[in-house]
Amino acid sequence: MKFNPHDHHQKRQQVFMSSVEWLANLFALLVAFFLTPEIYVRTVDWIVGFTASRYGTGFEDLTSFAWFAVSGLLVFFTARATLATAIVAGGLALATRFV
Repeated sequence: MKFNPHDHHQKRQQVFMSSVEWLANLFALLVAFFLTPEIYVRTVDWIVGFTASRYGTGFEDLTSFAWFAVSGLLVFFTARATLATAIVAGGLALATRFV
């Protein structure tokens, strides 16, 4: 079997991107843990009021629960996309600086 530098480069790139993905997921989980309750508390009354005025009463508990889940997912995925981009940009900046 012959050594192919392209395969080696591709494997390093896969390891880097996998690490970026895991790191972004972990940091996004932390951000979601800290920010979701803050965003939920500041917005739930408005969301429940809006739902009650547009769709009638009786959905308050369901709306509160659904809004907690939605706000948590919004925070998580926004943080993950932002952090993944920042980590890749930082890694590329370091790579270009030292190469």
